[in-house]
Amino acid sequence: MAITSAIVLFAVIWFMTLFIVLPLRIKTQGDLGEVVPGTMPGSPEVHHLKRKFVIVTIVAFIVWAIVAGIIVSGIITVEDIDWFNRRRTYY
Repeated sequence: MAITSAIVLFAVIWFMTLFIVLPLRIKTQGDLGEVVPGTMPGSPEVHHLKRKFVIVTIVAFIVWAIVAGIIVSGIITVEDIDWFNRRRTYY
């Protein structure tokens, strides 16, 4: 795996993890009962973005290390995944 592929793989895993973690433990203005005029009640009041970014980076690195290890070791190859284009043998 080239360095560019590794960086792109990490970025994809990081953003996927971020989108999973973002809605967790959010407190909205409607939940707290203090809606600022001109905003929606579902707007986040307390979002903990720095903490979420650190957690996402750690989790994404662990997942990336596992996926990159599988790719580099050759346990799963493109031929294993590309089942649609395989030649079928009929007996």
